[in-house]
Amino acid sequence: MLETAFMLIPLLAILFGIFDYAVVVFLKNTMQFAVREGVRYAITSQTMSGMNHDASIKQVVMNNSMGFANLLSPTGNGLGQIAITYYNPATMNVVSGSGSNVGGNIVVVAANGLRWRWMAPVLHNATPVTFSVSSAGIMEATPIGGAPTR
Repeated sequence: MLETAFMLIPLLAILFGIFDYAVVVFLKNTMQFAVREGVRYAITSQTMSGMNHDASIKQVVMNNSMGFANLLSPTGNGLGQIAITYYNPATMNVVSGSGSNVGGNIVVVAANGLRWRWMAPVLHNATPVTFSVSSAGIMEATPIGGAPTR
């Protein structure tokens, strides 16, 4: 019994540590996929019914995050963690306002400040892992002749 206890405790600590690390990698990969899908949606200048372009992009990210965006958000609202930024490709300056999502500009969709608390803080402290993910693409020319409403 005593020998089993001496072997079982470190073995379980190692197994929980491996499982915990694997969950963090899975969550980061899932969120990276979600923002990549948001960029793929953004570059085509599509909008969902009743939504503007930015709100549609954020909704696509939320739909592809498998619910983890809300779970990983410190406030519980994943939409608040998603940022959409447009850049002029010639100057790399941020472009804002109406028409900033015109074809040729660069769009960056990011989910910032995501946090995951370790399930079993055996081998490390209880400080949550904080990470951000982002993806970028070049806006395509729209078939409607102008940029959709942001």
